[in-house]
Amino acid sequence: MSWRPTYRSSKFRNVYGKVANREHCFEGIPVTKNVHDNHFCAVNAKFLAIVTESAGGGSFVVIPVTQFGRIDPHYPKVCGHHGNVLDIKWNPFHDNIIASCSEDSSVRIWEIPDGGLRRNLTESVLELYGHSRRVGLIEWHPTTSGILFSAGYDYKILIWNLEIGEPVKMIDCHTDVILCMSFNTEGSLLATSCKDKKLRVIEPRSGKVLQEANFKNHKVNRVVFLGNMKRLLTTGVSRWNTRQIALWDQEDLSIPIIEEEIDGLSGLLFPFYDADTRMLYLAGKGDGNIRYYEITLEKPYLQYLMEFRSPAPQKGLGVMPKHGLDVGACEVFRFYKLVTLKGLIEPVSMIVPRRSETYQEDIYPMTPGTEPALSADEWLSGINRGPVLMSLKEGYNRPNKLVFKAPVKEKKGGVVNGIDLLENVPPRTENELLRMFFKQQEELRRLKDELTQKDIKIRQLELDERC
Repeated sequence: MSWRPTYRSSKFRNVYGKVANREHCFEGIPVTKNVHDNHFCAVNAKFLAIVTESAGGGSFVVIPVTQFGRIDPHYPKVCGHHGNVLDIKWNPFHDNIIASCSEDSSVRIWEIPDGGLRRNLTESVLELYGHSRRVGLIEWHPTTSGILFSAGYDYKILIWNLEIGEPVKMIDCHTDVILCMSFNTEGSLLATSCKDKKLRVIEPRSGKVLQEANFKNHKVNRVVFLGNMKRLLTTGVSRWNTRQIALWDQEDLSIPIIEEEIDGLSGLLFPFYDADTRMLYLAGKGDGNIRYYEITLEKPYLQYLMEFRSPAPQKGLGVMPKHGLDVGACEVFRFYKLVTLKGLIEPVSMIVPRRSETYQEDIYPMTPGTEPALSADEWLSGINRGPVLMSLKEGYNRPNKLVFKAPVKEKKGGVVNGIDLLENVPPRTENELLRMFFKQQEELRRLKDELTQKDIKIRQLELDERC
């Protein structure tokens, strides 16, 4: 009996990757050389933001997505941080608002003017201090306006209400550095991967760990929720140090549903999931290729489709939101690939080949739009609601009327779970650190002198009593 591959009909089995022409790339950008495992890139329908190499503090550039070509070496930057920028994320409901986090232990909110920057931006709309060590990850809540999550190297996740500019919740269940955060569709569950090799599913408002996995055969690095399928997908390494992906049931993390080895390379695997097409993209750090799969609820669960190949290695990847795609070209996903050696940002479009030039409703279902479903107070009170959906046929050029208003902050301590996070704000510069160090040394000397004096008094009193 001859061997035959299992054939499965799929409208996405011929999806291919198309690299933009040279004149539609972005050149001359000094992409950061930081080795932190992040994308260092964020994209929305208006702007492209890239973390750049800079001396003294951290910075990133913000370029309009239509401003292709070589970027001027003196192009204006966002440069208010005092340490290297580790992560940047655009607000999903306001195209001009971007959040950044840094080694200076701060999270900052910036407002970019329409048309881009004309001069260096040093003043942020909000400065958020609450972590005692550097902040490595930030994530916006997917359905709520004004809620931002930050994860620091102090092993804590803080939930910020940007309407008041304060931390309102703290998740303190991790025992090591948090590597990744991912929300389900309505934002009622948070999945995290951690350096302690555990995968957790958390109820974010209470901080309660609902499920926890510590599977010895699969060391988790990155995690992503698979839309409304009640599934999680993780990337990591096997016990033989080969790159691997695993599929999990979010309600039972005792053992993965399926594990699949990818290859023996060492670069970190970044997963990207498109809930509209149920396609999973895997891109390795330092690789030049992007693999893509189709996810199903029935066996075999993961259906390999194809692989996009490129000789240029990628440091990170930004992803364009759905409402920024070219639906006329049947584009279902778009990456912005960072090529550090060339200082190049290269758009890569994933396209479904179709002959018809009409709108393809079967590959563009209703998708999460640019309007929040909840306010910050509603979400914090316990309400869950799915995203407000929009059609790409009519609504993808609809202007967003949401206006971001920064709160007027008073100087007061931020108390979360009974702990005053801002009582001792960490130093922002090396000089402040040295001043704090010498001040503490003086305080220690004073306390030692006090103890010595009290010991002498105690001995004198004991001698007096004996006499």
